[in-house]
Amino acid sequence: MKLLAIDIGTGTQDILLYDSTKEGENNYNMIVPSPTVTIAKKIKTTTNDRKNILLTGDVMGGGPCVKAIKNHLASNLEIYSTVDAAFTIKDNIETVKSLGINVIADKAEMPSNENLVEIRMSDLNLSSLEYILNEFELDLPNKIAIAVQDHGYSPDISNRIFRFKHLKEGIEKDGSILNFTYTHTSIPSYLNRMKAVSRVTYDYEAVFMDTGIAAIFGAILDPMPTQPCIVINVGNGHTLVALVNNQKIIGIFEHHTSSIQWNEFKNKLIRFADNELSFDEIYEEGGHGCYVKEKVGFDNICSIVITGPKRYDILQTDLINHDKNNKMKVYFATPMGNMMLSGCYGLVDAFNKITKNKKSSGKNL
Repeated sequence: MKLLAIDIGTGTQDILLYDSTKEGENNYNMIVPSPTVTIAKKIKTTTNDRKNILLTGDVMGGGPCVKAIKNHLASNLEIYSTVDAAFTIKDNIETVKSLGINVIADKAEMPSNENLVEIRMSDLNLSSLEYILNEFELDLPNKIAIAVQDHGYSPDISNRIFRFKHLKEGIEKDGSILNFTYTHTSIPSYLNRMKAVSRVTYDYEAVFMDTGIAAIFGAILDPMPTQPCIVINVGNGHTLVALVNNQKIIGIFEHHTSSIQWNEFKNKLIRFADNELSFDEIYEEGGHGCYVKEKVGFDNICSIVITGPKRYDILQTDLINHDKNNKMKVYFATPMGNMMLSGCYGLVDAFNKITKNKKSSGKNL
């Protein structure tokens, strides 16, 4: 089986051309700037050129590109946006308008303007990926697996609360990888970013996951972990911490990486495993929340597994030096020898399992 797995993060998009006939280490891969970083650079260039902007396309990941949009407005330059593209900035269109953005129904409404640069918003550019692969005499597979972080469409409540409610539901179902994996027809209607990626890939067999969840399930493919374990994905934007037992997520807390007080982090892990870390504590610190379905107890944790591009932030704690009577092991996961592909291999595992599940039920992806 050949599969293109794409893990789209805040800083990078990690791309794996998976071939089941090859050893994992011999599969081709690329680590390139994330779409939001690339689009932020286009916006910054347009700002420097003193030109106005028309945003078209669809909802995508924010972060760097939204910051660039706000900087453009602060430079006394105009921005027009179609409704779908505007959802990248905020779920509430009236809030988007209040920033000074001119929201239009369709770009056909725009008069011809030489001082206007169109920038297309999208998390995925398949034609560019196909071009790159063709340059190396490689074909774009007809099977695709994609991970994005989707807060969900929530115009009336905090998107942090809304996102965490969605993650909690996956744990309550039973926490297995299948409960966090979607096909074109099973993506919840409120996951509008994931829906946008689905629209780009509708001609392909495809599955979709959350970036943090994909990294968790990818990290435990490393041959080292013993369970129950704590898995930590220290991403460029968010840090996701999961309690995992019997290949299922039974607890989770999520924070913004830049907001974590690392000198307090080990204590949080202990209280997390002991089910003493609350949703309110994490949320009030600016994170997304905390939920534990099954208490494990820190003394019963067999390993702490660390992945993610910001993983070395962990060195600010004393976790690496923690070895409780040789019972608990703390280490960096490298599935198939490449830490940056944790999310991609989580996607591969999800694709294989959901395909097997669909075949057993006589259904197609």
